[in-house]
Order: sequence, then C-alpha cells, then structure tokens
Amino acid sequence: MSLDRPDWHTYFMEMAYLISKRSTCLRRKVGALIVRNNQIISTGYNGAPKMTPHCSETGCLRASLNVPSGEKHELCRGVHAEQNAIIQSAVNGNSLKGSDLYCTHQPCSICAKMLINAEIKAIYVANTYEDKLARQLLEQAGVSVFHFDLETRELTRII
Repeated sequence: MSLDRPDWHTYFMEMAYLISKRSTCLRRKVGALIVRNNQIISTGYNGAPKMTPHCSETGCLRASLNVPSGEKHELCRGVHAEQNAIIQSAVNGNSLKGSDLYCTHQPCSICAKMLINAEIKAIYVANTYEDKLARQLLEQAGVSVFHFDLETRELTRII
C-alpha cells in the first residue's frame, strides 16, 4: 500500500492556503501559520479587525485611492495575515521564539519588522514580491526566507 503523505513544507503551505480562504480582503487573500517543531502555534488571515465591518461592507480604501500593491500599507482597514498570527499567539500566551512562518505571500516591511521582533527564525512563502526594505531587514536580522513551490515541492532560499 502506497501512502501519498505530504512532506512538512507541503503540509504547512497547503494549510496556509486553506487559512487564506477565511480572508475578507477584496484584493488578495493571504493565509499564514506559525509552527515550532512541526506543531502549529497560531494562524492568521488578512481582514478587518475584530468587531469592525469587513471590506466587503465598506469597500476597499486602497482600490478607491488606486494605491499600488506593496505601497502605503497603512492605507488599509485590514490586518495582515502575519500580524494576525502574531496577535493570536500573544492573545493565547504563546512565545514565537525560534518558530517558522508559512505564508501564501512574502511579508511586507511592516510584517518583516514584527516577525523579526517576534524572533521567527525562518519564513516559507509560496508567492514573492519585491520589497527591498523587508528583504534588507530580514537579511540583517539573520532570518532565513525560502520560496516553496507547491507544485514542484521545490524549496529555494531567497535570503
């Protein structure tokens, strides 16, 4: 009998995509999970803060202002998936020191700073985009970043 058992990277990246389905963002659905020793610590997806209207109700501020992708992150009602994963860990009293982040998309510079200070040791992403400051900060902090292609299961070091 042959088992089609996924390796850990595939398992966690597929979970990140499942988590992204909870996103309420109108522009991009992002999912993230933080793991340590192959155990899930927390998850997050992008969307409006708790107890506030979702963008599907209010409309997308970034779209209405024609803000390009990767710029002016503060002009958004949403909390990023990585931020929500960090917040959920804090709410539940779990340290992230020495953990790994799996995310459908590469973190922006704001999220990179938070991940560095949360002492995340490695980041695995399925989709990349150019954010020079995020890359510079992660490199300076010694955080390893990898691109993981779900289709080929190929792992490529970015930083």
